[in-house]
Amino acid sequence: MGASDFVNLPNIGVSVKRKEDYRFLTGGGQYTDDITLANQTYAVFVRSPHAHAGINSINTEAAKAAPGVIGVLVGADVAADKINGLPCGWLITSTDGSPMKEPPHPILAQGKVRYVGDHVAMVVAETLEQAKNAAELVEVDYDVLTAVVRVTDAARAAPLHDAAPDNRCYKWALGDKAQVDAVFASAAHVTKLDLTNNRLVPNAMEPRAAIGSYNRANDDYTLYVSNQNPHVERLLLTAFVMGLPEHKVRVIAPDVGGGFGSKIYLYAEDVCLTWASKKLNRNIKWTCDRSEAFVSDAHGRDHVSHAEMAMDKDGKFLAMRVHTDASMGAYLSTFAPAIPTILYATLLAGQYATPLIYVEVDAWFTNTAPVDAYRGAGRPEATYLVERLVTRAAWDMGLAQDEIRRRNFITEFPYQTPVALQYDVGDFHALLKRGNELGEVAGFAQRKSASEAKGLLRGIGYSCYIEACGLAPSNIAGALGARAGLFECGEVRVHPTGSVTVFTGSHSHGQGHETTFAQVVAARLGISVDAVDIVHGDTGRVPFGMGTYGSRSMSVGGTAIMKALDKIETKAKKIAAHLMEASDADVEFANGEFTIKGTDKKVTFGQVALTAYVPHNYPLDKLEPGLNETAFYDPTNFTFPAGTYICEVEVDPATGQVCVDSFTAVDDFGNIINPMIVEGQVQGGLVQGIGQALMENCVYDPESGQLLTGSFMDYAMPRFSDMPDFKLDTLCTPCSHNPLGAKGCGEAGAIGSPPAVINALLDALRPLGVLDFDMPASPARVWEAIRAAKK
Repeated sequence: MGASDFVNLPNIGVSVKRKEDYRFLTGGGQYTDDITLANQTYAVFVRSPHAHAGINSINTEAAKAAPGVIGVLVGADVAADKINGLPCGWLITSTDGSPMKEPPHPILAQGKVRYVGDHVAMVVAETLEQAKNAAELVEVDYDVLTAVVRVTDAARAAPLHDAAPDNRCYKWALGDKAQVDAVFASAAHVTKLDLTNNRLVPNAMEPRAAIGSYNRANDDYTLYVSNQNPHVERLLLTAFVMGLPEHKVRVIAPDVGGGFGSKIYLYAEDVCLTWASKKLNRNIKWTCDRSEAFVSDAHGRDHVSHAEMAMDKDGKFLAMRVHTDASMGAYLSTFAPAIPTILYATLLAGQYATPLIYVEVDAWFTNTAPVDAYRGAGRPEATYLVERLVTRAAWDMGLAQDEIRRRNFITEFPYQTPVALQYDVGDFHALLKRGNELGEVAGFAQRKSASEAKGLLRGIGYSCYIEACGLAPSNIAGALGARAGLFECGEVRVHPTGSVTVFTGSHSHGQGHETTFAQVVAARLGISVDAVDIVHGDTGRVPFGMGTYGSRSMSVGGTAIMKALDKIETKAKKIAAHLMEASDADVEFANGEFTIKGTDKKVTFGQVALTAYVPHNYPLDKLEPGLNETAFYDPTNFTFPAGTYICEVEVDPATGQVCVDSFTAVDDFGNIINPMIVEGQVQGGLVQGIGQALMENCVYDPESGQLLTGSFMDYAMPRFSDMPDFKLDTLCTPCSHNPLGAKGCGEAGAIGSPPAVINALLDALRPLGVLDFDMPASPARVWEAIRAAKK
């Protein structure tokens, strides 16, 4: 079945209410912290108060003697039990051919701590209060060292790791530098821009949590954990850290209250609890509090870049060159090296037919929390750079923001970019046209005048993003450094009554999989959405899968389910043919009924399902009983959602207050299964992206390395009152290489919105002489920029 056939089926493109919401709204959801096991104890981690320090000694005697304490474990215990450090899942090769520097990442510090929040000891006690009290009694003698937190200072700072004496993890490049430099030398105009993509703290509604459990009778482990990809968690935990047979560990990720990338990774706490559950012979729970989350969750972004665009006299793009310094934090998180390289540099073409691009990336270790994928994962960083640069180029050339984009859009597909990716389909002119219509851009001048009459400044900003979703085919990903496959699995079990259970390796943490996947299955089989159950998040029940991230669930996970449904349909046709005494080649299947071409014979899907399990009238010589099928899908290419975002802001020059007055988003997600869920995903992404642009900012003190924004008192999160009523629409060019025609929508809003907001702000401030501005646009920072420009 092709994408054009699929999109016309019942239940597709329909805003079915989310099946999972009943249990969430009535308090029936079960998150990791809701689980209580027999004989359960509680863990508290002693964390480093210093950003960089040697550990002279750790005295745990008083803590061990405290009431209720079961055990206190430190780095020496980890080393004695030969527990390895956390692995990195992606290898980047430097420009000189050497592999990236990959220092050990111990689960409890050994000899040195490297960021505030680094794990020093784990205290396990009968109650949480007892564990907290005992943790206060652990005495650590530190030798405080100089810390480095700014990525631009890393090269001149004291080394964090012996393996990286200059603090550089890798130097990586993509493109032909000589060709690009030659074009710049003869270009009619060159636009240059320096910018920073500010560090973010993910702040999912549910903080991380885990429970480690060991069964002595079977010598097996169960880890309950708030995680986005349980199978990858298990693989890393068993094969690379603890050296356990994979079948001896079961990872269960129950309901997960948001992830945004921060729950993809294998964290030290997960390993500590699993290891200690056997060592102490107790079930052990750890629930992260919000203060811990700020210092210990993997952060996002943190790039400093210089970008240049070479153009002809008419504003046509000829070449781009970019240099980016990217912070890895103190250690390499699971997928960290891929973010500023494979997922960033390969998107620097954007929607534009720029013939040549050269990019260099230097990745550095700093005394900060590890940095990894956060909603968008490299794509927001690329889009922010490209769209800020394009808008600056428009102003340099005396062109409107939309006009310079029109002159440079890609118009023919498939299109091979100069940075490795090949876009299969798209219509960027249509997205921009619809964005201008929906955003009522023609009336902007009148609205600007109205704002000026109130003493306010109004600006308009554009962002035309494209992203690569689903991740690459496994063979290509492997060639680019991935240490795991990027396929997905789906198993479809048809029950005798005709109801269906689907087991998917994708994992839902707010995306609505239990509804959208059920819609896909119901549409194919002609049954009710309520007759389909979706199971995910349990390595003991689900075939091996790669989890949810990178907007891959529908395009990759959904396609795996479709491939399993193809097998179901093929077998079901054979059964139906037998029942109707015909050839299966003559059987057609639609709307839940099998018919014979040219006749009025038919049997229902339910009849076929029952026959498969009650095979009294069944071709046993040709078919096995049952109607279960499993399929794996490895994508042949990325999918490429794209969109035009237009933001209008009002700025109060007296206070620096920025108000997002209007925001228009027109996206191309390919075929859409559930418009309501897609709209919710876009709105959530827009709020996160606008939050980064206006208020969110993770700041470390440059001298001490202390996290200055370690709570919601100092780290500003967007609220409902900060947002306008979004104007949303979608256009469709179906993906050409999966049967759903789907592209992915989960990250788009967070990718396209930050540059639209900052471009709008700069459009408002340019008359005052403010020509550049880095996120976040907090009132104080905007006011200071206006004041500096006046001077």
